[in-house]
Amino acid sequence: MRQRAWTTVRTARGALMVAGVCGAALLTACGGVQTGSPTASSTATSATTSATAPPTSTAPATPLEVSDAAAQNLCDMLAPELSNWRVQGPTIGRIGLNLMVHEWALTNGVGNQQLLGDTAIVDRATSAACPDVRTQALEALELPELAAGVLTL
Repeated sequence: MRQRAWTTVRTARGALMVAGVCGAALLTACGGVQTGSPTASSTATSATTSATAPPTSTAPATPLEVSDAAAQNLCDMLAPELSNWRVQGPTIGRIGLNLMVHEWALTNGVGNQQLLGDTAIVDRATSAACPDVRTQALEALELPELAAGVLTL
């Protein structure tokens, strides 16, 4: 009976993680899409406007901040996976990193939209809390920074 309860908790956690990732994908996919076909005059206007508009960046005006406990939680999640990532290789490991970071964000009060807007929070948190784990993860996943392994869609 004890094993059945563990399976239920594990299944619920997996379903929550999948739902969170799908929700983030849905919210990201819905933003910034224009519908309809532009007319000749609106095309000229939009070309002029886009040429004079300042470039946008993906970094938010104020970077996300997480508590020391949340940063340590991320380190505690990453550390046991290092050997798996070395064995599995960077392709499979990056998928695991992406899922793990989204789960970490959801469990520590960082919304997926916030995470997707500032993926560098992963590097800032791990640099402060566990630089050795971060370095080993970068080597195992063959990434220049952990933020590069977080899919932003």
